[in-house]
Amino acid sequence: MDTSQRVRAIMSFVQAADAGSFAAAARALGISSAAVSQNVAGLETALGVRLMNRTTRSLNLTEEGSAFLRQARIALDALDQATDAVVAARATPTGKIRISTSAAFGREQLLPLLPGLLTQYPALTAEVDFDDRIVDLVQEGYDLALRGGRIADSSLVSRQVCRMNLILVATPAYLEQHGVPRRPQDLTRHRLITRKFLGGRVSPWNFVGSDGSMTTLNTDHALLTLSSPESLVQAALADLGVAEVGVHHAWHHLQQGELKILLPRTHHPGSYEMSLQYPHRALVAPRVRVAVEYLLERFAAMEALHVPLASLRKYAA
Repeated sequence: MDTSQRVRAIMSFVQAADAGSFAAAARALGISSAAVSQNVAGLETALGVRLMNRTTRSLNLTEEGSAFLRQARIALDALDQATDAVVAARATPTGKIRISTSAAFGREQLLPLLPGLLTQYPALTAEVDFDDRIVDLVQEGYDLALRGGRIADSSLVSRQVCRMNLILVATPAYLEQHGVPRRPQDLTRHRLITRKFLGGRVSPWNFVGSDGSMTTLNTDHALLTLSSPESLVQAALADLGVAEVGVHHAWHHLQQGELKILLPRTHHPGSYEMSLQYPHRALVAPRVRVAVEYLLERFAAMEALHVPLASLRKYAA
């Protein structure tokens, strides 16, 4: 008798003992009287003892049956408690959330949200790795990841956080000294600050012509090449030159007048996005589910992540 058969047999035995007949037990369990009788008989065969004496009018427990009934009730109570524990965990998510995120987005956007998440769900803990490399969520044991770019992975659920629009910026002091570029070609006479991705590829600067055609500026003469997106903003703020940066990194400095946008009508903002990703599973753990929904809701309310491109023109040089 396998485990599932044993559990069904024990439930039939306990119900029959409580109800006083196979027919009443069958009604309570939603099965036939014959099935109850067969379950109890199978249990007796497996145990090698008679648990009940049957007559056409009544069921009477044997001494062994009475002893077994007490232990069976303990076992069934334990199953009920295990079920209740899982239900309670769904109502009050518990456990550790392991998150992988880039250093810049993690520090500036994710980290400020964690106190609220852990306050709302006090039984949760969080472990966050700030790493710009692409991780294997399943292999490395992460619950979710925040990733920027164009990443397609059919093994993951991907929820968009925001578009990652790019802009060209420089400080008023730099522009006063070097002039404001009016055409993409003018940038060849400027000091450029470019970004290098992992693997060595430099982010291209693309522009849209009046006929809708796309051109890429040669940035080989760049003054400075950096790998972290937030360092591009810092370099631009230091009056070092023109940088292509994410709107969300520059938004505060644009509002403060510390940076100006260049060529907003022709510069292409890119097609990148920030996504929250987690492994495909039939049942997502409650701790993961609440973390995902909490973070997406808070990200949606972050002004810097959702600035319309049209509204940026008032910050142009």
